[in-house]
Amino acid sequence: MSASTSQDTELARAWDQFCDQLKEAGKIPFREGVPAGDLSRVAGFRCLVQNIGLGVQFYLENDDPLHPELLHYFDPIRKQGGDNPDAVYVGGPINGTDTYRIHGNRGSAKYFAVTAVETGDTPWGGGVASTLFGQDMKVDEDGNFEIICSPEPHPGNWLKTTPNTFRVTFRQFFADWENERPMHAAIDRISPMVAPKPVMDADRLSKGLDAVSRWVGVSLNYWADMIEKWKAQPNRFLSYRQLDDNKIDATPGGEPLIMYWQLPADEAIVIRVKPPEAVYWAVEFGNYWWCSMDYRSILSNTNCHYALLEDDGELIVVVAHQDTGHANWLDPAGFSEGYVTIRWMQADHYPTPIATQLKLTELGNLLPQAKKLTQEERVEQIATRRRGVVQRFGI
Repeated sequence: MSASTSQDTELARAWDQFCDQLKEAGKIPFREGVPAGDLSRVAGFRCLVQNIGLGVQFYLENDDPLHPELLHYFDPIRKQGGDNPDAVYVGGPINGTDTYRIHGNRGSAKYFAVTAVETGDTPWGGGVASTLFGQDMKVDEDGNFEIICSPEPHPGNWLKTTPNTFRVTFRQFFADWENERPMHAAIDRISPMVAPKPVMDADRLSKGLDAVSRWVGVSLNYWADMIEKWKAQPNRFLSYRQLDDNKIDATPGGEPLIMYWQLPADEAIVIRVKPPEAVYWAVEFGNYWWCSMDYRSILSNTNCHYALLEDDGELIVVVAHQDTGHANWLDPAGFSEGYVTIRWMQADHYPTPIATQLKLTELGNLLPQAKKLTQEERVEQIATRRRGVVQRFGI
């Protein structure tokens, strides 16, 4: 009875602390700077709730580098940190001393990279210890592969780890949503010492709940602090490194260029650039909390497969609260502020887009010949998204 009473007391204390820390995080959507006149405060709470699940995965259910699993980070209902609507992000916990074997089928995502991530001062760790790109990986004729993650060199596909390595992350960016296939893979620790799988006892649960609720608050604040740096220079594309010195597990092969936008109902933003030759490129769109719009049904991005370029190769993107008919229209989905991200992945050069904000009534004068879509083509464009999400996530 005494042991049971002690455990019950610990569980009650841990749960109360978990709830108290989440309650404190509930103040963040009301912080200064958060847009108050649209859906942004609601989106802050939605992001908080979604990231409780992500935190549980990271710090409670899949936190053991001796028994790792590869699991999705983001999907259509769990988002953070400028998630790419084209992407599947997968990863799991590892350490820098053991050896791991990752094996499976690479799939056919246009851009593919796997990174060994080090600890750091951000909610997503620090720098990247090493990277393997899809085109550099050895796969058989059916697309099957094996990667060894370890501090010591291995023949074949080797991902080098360091003493500070704590996670392995796969990024798959899909250009053709309906026809490119996602990776299927598993991870096994193959170091000789066999470790028993830990029991989810009261102590482990308590520590995990504390880590989850602290991480959710820290993470939400971190990304809100970050977006304010771009908000200070609206309509200007800048990279992370231009505004922040912290190392973060950024996508390898092309650092994102990000622009903050603020858009009244009677205005539009026109973004223009000639895309480079690249393995993959994309234009992404999201809200104040670095969460993509609902890409299942909202035109929240375009990419090297779907974008319609002008005859001279120029990309013209129009951001407006109403459908202007332009081929590459992005829908703010009820938000009056947010971000646009441009990714040129493994490109021959990295041009910076130019943004122009103007009244909707002036749009025709600025873009008299820009390509447009019919209403039927727009309906099919949106329908394609839903089919593509089902193909990618199997839902």
